Amino acid sequence: MAKNKGNNPLNQGLSPFAQTYFHGTKADLNIGGFIEPGFNSNFGKRKNAKYIFLSATLDASIWGAELAFGDGRERIYLVEPTGPIEDDPDLTDKKFPGNPTKSYRSTHPFKVVGEVTLWQGHSAEQIKTMKDALAKLKEQGIDSLNDEE
Repeated sequence: MAKNKGNNPLNQGLSPFAQTYFHGTKADLNIGGFIEPGFNSNFGKRKNAKYIFLSATLDASIWGAELAFGDGRERIYLVEPTGPIEDDPDLTDKKFPGNPTKSYRSTHPFKVVGEVTLWQGHSAEQIKTMKDALAKLKEQGIDSLNDEE
């Protein structure tokens, strides 16, 4: 049986089991619509995003929804990349070798193919701890690698 080669979504047809990807946000998106780069980021300096993000783990996408800017309802979408994806440098390399969070980024749109409507979020204490840690990094001038041009 042929296996899916790497993280290239264009090779998904080689395996009967397609990789599931998630995107956590507070945005209200439509099934069949697309998530595209070029809008204000949910993280970092909130400038126009060069990249968009997805994860192959539900937990990482839950963090994305919980930490996203805005007052909207936290949502988890099922998405399909339309082009190549690469490891998210904020969550890989030296911080988490081997990409255990299975977090990726792309400059190509993601098609919204579904929504996960039943999921368990992190505790209020865990969210506060994470937000405090992110605020401390910001105070130290440590920004997201994804904000770099």
